[in-house]
Amino acid sequence: MTKQVDRDATSKLNSKFMKEAIVLSQESVRSGKGGPFGAIIIKEGKIIAQGQNQVTSTNDPTAHAEIVAIREACRMLETFQLPGCELYTSCEPCPMCLGAIYWARLDKVYYANTKVDAAQIGFDDQFIYEELQLPLAQRHLPMIQMMPQEAAIAFQDWVEKTDKVEY
Repeated sequence: MTKQVDRDATSKLNSKFMKEAIVLSQESVRSGKGGPFGAIIIKEGKIIAQGQNQVTSTNDPTAHAEIVAIREACRMLETFQLPGCELYTSCEPCPMCLGAIYWARLDKVYYANTKVDAAQIGFDDQFIYEELQLPLAQRHLPMIQMMPQEAAIAFQDWVEKTDKVEY
């Protein structure tokens, strides 16, 4: 019986947090600051950061709700990784946000709308997913390598650095 009570309490808390992310997405639309996306980050059952899409209001194509929330959580916790944290987002993360989520080392992601739902209202990232699977030479965006020997010096310096902060 205790496990059922725990599951019910967890489910109610999850729903509460998702509702918060959804409200942020609705506020984003009403404010005109960006697209219909909201996200919150939770640690130990408490909201530590939130984000709304701010792409158009900040002229920043990376200002997606998840990225804004990750940046704020890292500032609040004074760290560049977020283990022990969970993300609640109003929509399945795009490829950029998903990359940031992995880099931030979040424990779990909860989402409401899907990438298919987003595509149906004009936020279609399918071409990015398809491009990532192509060899560099076949992508629409030309990728041209230059000066690898010169650039390798910084990599070697990193390998030899004894006081680096690993991540």
